[in-house]
Amino acid sequence: MVSIVRRYGIEIVSLCSALVIWQLAADYIVKNPTFLPSATDVFTSFCRLRADLIYDAEISLLHFGIGVAAGMCVAIPLGISMGWFSLINRILNPIIEILRPIPPLAWIPFAIIWLGLTHAAAGSIVFIGAVFPILINTYMGFRNVPKVLIETAMVLGCTRSRDLIWKVAFPSAVPDIVTGIRVGMGVGWMCVVAAEMFGASTSGIGYKIQFWGNLHRMDHVMAYMLLLGFIALIIDSLFRYVVEQRLSRWRKGIVA
Repeated sequence: MVSIVRRYGIEIVSLCSALVIWQLAADYIVKNPTFLPSATDVFTSFCRLRADLIYDAEISLLHFGIGVAAGMCVAIPLGISMGWFSLINRILNPIIEILRPIPPLAWIPFAIIWLGLTHAAAGSIVFIGAVFPILINTYMGFRNVPKVLIETAMVLGCTRSRDLIWKVAFPSAVPDIVTGIRVGMGVGWMCVVAAEMFGASTSGIGYKIQFWGNLHRMDHVMAYMLLLGFIALIIDSLFRYVVEQRLSRWRKGIVA
């Protein structure tokens, strides 16, 4: 416990200070729980709604998982193809550049019509939000592979396009792909809430934020909002940990 305090002392003090300021502002400045519920009210809501919070978090994570997994399965192969083969890039780039600026929420009516009020409908909105950051970063990673690496590999006998992709270009592009996945996960998590709020699902964190907001239970709304932040922090931290464990060794030149 002492070691944790020493290591994360600044972060702990920062969070505690924010909670104190929040409580004082709610009690003595705003004085209206509809405009700003206090920290203690939100903590009470966490305790009262803990079963619902867990269930809704599971549903939202399901939507998130469907969308991000589908986005990775589509975006990475597509980005590799566009980055390596100029003909494929010329064919697909105009289509992607037309679709990419369209906000994911604009697709909600079609998601509902095509898939109904299902997990797949909410997941499809997450997919649209996540696929383009992953695609663009994968494409740029392959376009920016140093030419000297390709030439060196070819001199050493690696001449087939397939071998050059997997043995040279892909390892070089991994940092860009990882960045794209991380950005896509962030956008995807925001799309989860938006999709659930605007009718693509009948459950989940976003749905409950809209539900409790209509009832003016802002303490419950704030509890779900903080749950969103906590889950996003955990997802990002776990992803960074896994990436660092898998990538940092070869990037730093450490031999097992």
